[in-house]
Amino acid sequence: MFPQYDVIVVGAGHAGCEAAHAAAKMGSKVLLCTMNMNTIAQMSCNPAMGGVAKGQIVREIDALGGMSGIISDKSMIQFRMLNRSKGPAMWSPRTQNDRMRFAEEWRLALEQTPNVDFWQEMITGLIVKDKRVTGVRTSIGLEIPGKSVVLTNGTFLNGLIHIGEKQFGGGRTGEGAARGITEQLVQLGFEAGRMKTGTPPRVDGRSLDYTKMEIQYGDENPEKFSYSDETKPLQKQHNCWITYTNKAVHNTLETGFDRSPMFNGRIQGLGPRYCPSIEDKINRFAERERHQIFVEPEGWNTVEMYINGFSTSLPEDVQYEAMRKIPGFENAKMFRPGYAIEYDFFPPTQLKLTLETQLIENLYFAGQINGTTGYEEAASQGLVAGINASLKVEEKDPFLLKRSDAYIGVLIDDLINKGTEEPYRMFTSRAEFRLLLRQDNADLRLTQMGHQIGLADDVRLDKMMDKKSETERLINDLKQKKLSPEIINDGLESLDTATIKEKITIDKLLKRPQLGLKDIMELDTEFKQYLSKYNKDVLEQAEIKIKYESYIEKESQMVEKLSNMENYKIPITFDYLAITALSAEGKQKLNKVKPETLGQASRISGVTPADLSILTVYLGR
Repeated sequence: MFPQYDVIVVGAGHAGCEAAHAAAKMGSKVLLCTMNMNTIAQMSCNPAMGGVAKGQIVREIDALGGMSGIISDKSMIQFRMLNRSKGPAMWSPRTQNDRMRFAEEWRLALEQTPNVDFWQEMITGLIVKDKRVTGVRTSIGLEIPGKSVVLTNGTFLNGLIHIGEKQFGGGRTGEGAARGITEQLVQLGFEAGRMKTGTPPRVDGRSLDYTKMEIQYGDENPEKFSYSDETKPLQKQHNCWITYTNKAVHNTLETGFDRSPMFNGRIQGLGPRYCPSIEDKINRFAERERHQIFVEPEGWNTVEMYINGFSTSLPEDVQYEAMRKIPGFENAKMFRPGYAIEYDFFPPTQLKLTLETQLIENLYFAGQINGTTGYEEAASQGLVAGINASLKVEEKDPFLLKRSDAYIGVLIDDLINKGTEEPYRMFTSRAEFRLLLRQDNADLRLTQMGHQIGLADDVRLDKMMDKKSETERLINDLKQKKLSPEIINDGLESLDTATIKEKITIDKLLKRPQLGLKDIMELDTEFKQYLSKYNKDVLEQAEIKIKYESYIEKESQMVEKLSNMENYKIPITFDYLAITALSAEGKQKLNKVKPETLGQASRISGVTPADLSILTVYLGR
């Protein structure tokens, strides 16, 4: 009934969709298995993509040739660039999306991708022979042969939903849990754990009083995620709103604490530290009199609203009563209550940097199965797993991203070397080279890599090369062109920056914190006319590179120094236990993670500088 597939992807969430698309575009024959064809790429939680550090990840996925950026652009209803008041390393794009259109666009994209087949059914097990996966087994007993398998099960592995004292199996509200895979993987020798996440109530937007809330507008000049010309910035945008909880809300919520699964021990898994439930917030931060609530539309035309900041698993009657004490929510009608969900995950220290498991060859894990949280983190892992599954089937070298290449590289390196005991979320602070890993230059960093593996097409590569050469030309011109005192001094005074006594090159002016290219353009009409031939991306790139030149150079030098350790390969068969001089913890951690390079070994928690010195000596032998 089934041919032998090159790559079988289990689960059609954000990780599964990126894995299937990437592998198929690279030429692999792909089967995407899902329990429900109507929930492909469902935005299970908030209807938004990007945000701090997450927006950088979406840009990186797009630069490599993935689809999350394009899908987000096609379905966005609002765009905001976060942290514009800070330096460019912190700028983070975020879109508010139409939930239904997002899922529809992903399904259409996959259906129009050659080499992708679909199968709707629960996958209950893997077919494993001689420590190599050879296919999957379905709930009705069908066996589907495959050369590799990518598991992207999200919150469905033995998912358990909690609302107050009620609990029932499910991977999402209204959808059943997936059973069988965890039990088999544990039998095969994998370590498993439990994690928890949650979601807020959804309400009828017609029942809210927006006059009591602050309007949150999109950017005046909205941008987009994708570097391609396939999408365009929004011409009109949908508003969001901000309101706040108060002491009356908190007091009402506290009446349900005795029935809360979080506080009475029924939830065993750890929840996301940086996205706590509302009951967790008022318990941990009792001194705060209010917490921010974002009211986010679920789409262009629907009245359904997502209540961001009010995630909860309290009894539904307590949720309802407390919610109606929030300003603007006095007459709110609830569509469905919030809930918490517990699910199985597998500590990611059991993986290689390719996201292939160490125990079973050709088996890859991506997304929440690895202990992460967030659409963007999942999508990036799916992309890397799909790429590597396809490359391995073709017996080609693996695709690896270093910490200095991308936020995706930081994410995977953190997971494999440090593991995680709570849902992992990406932040700019996790990246030591974040000035190099900006959202504006993801194409310059990664598109050539994506093209080399057959994912980013020629059009993408040509566009990136044009941007690169145009930026270099502009920077060179800005270092040559001089402006004279008589033309610009009046303007400099009005901008509260020192006047000049002799001609000065534009790059030196740009290094002043008070001045940007836009300001300098207004000082000299001739210069303004000259710059009009460059597009916005090139102007921004040139300004950042000149303004932060010394900082960028320092980070680049640091990357170069560390690259020696990254290039120092460690054989997979290396016997750490035989080196008596290594510390006991060092031996244990090194033997468990099996680092591929000395650089990777240096980032494993518990491996000391002394262990590294000893390891270097033994490797030299």
